[in-house]
Amino acid sequence: MASDHDMLWSRCAFLGRALLPLLDQELWRRDRRREGLEGWGIDTVVGERLIEIFAALAGHAVALDDSLSAAEFENLPLSSVADAATGKCDFELLAGLPDTFADDRDEVAVTIFRLYAYRGGRSSLQLMRLGTEVRRTLTVLAAREPSPSPTCADLLRRAAEAGLPQ
Repeated sequence: MASDHDMLWSRCAFLGRALLPLLDQELWRRDRRREGLEGWGIDTVVGERLIEIFAALAGHAVALDDSLSAAEFENLPLSSVADAATGKCDFELLAGLPDTFADDRDEVAVTIFRLYAYRGGRSSLQLMRLGTEVRRTLTVLAAREPSPSPTCADLLRRAAEAGLPQ
């Protein structure tokens, strides 16, 4: 049976994977994001996966800071995750991760994120840009919600309604 910490990571990872498909309901946003990634010298596939894992890391970091369980994660405001994406240092986002990941893609993406974070220089600049993209994405998705303070539950509900795989 999976621990609550593993289940928390799983919820955070799903949140991250749901962001771009939900944002891309407006196709022009996908095109703009991809042009931006290319302009920054970031491979599109790598950049989009880093955006997903960045969002998962930001959500996970805030949940750990607030001592939230996997069940309580859904009450986390999207604005808190967006703030963490641009307000926390890279190493803060990496703190407290599970020792192993159920999904190998998450482990690879976290490893790439670590490499970018510890390499410094241009890689740090690229992470800063990706963090800004995560914040922008969360802000756009939050603005689509009818509630005044949308939470992770709202985004996860939309992802389920859209049939996105968990």
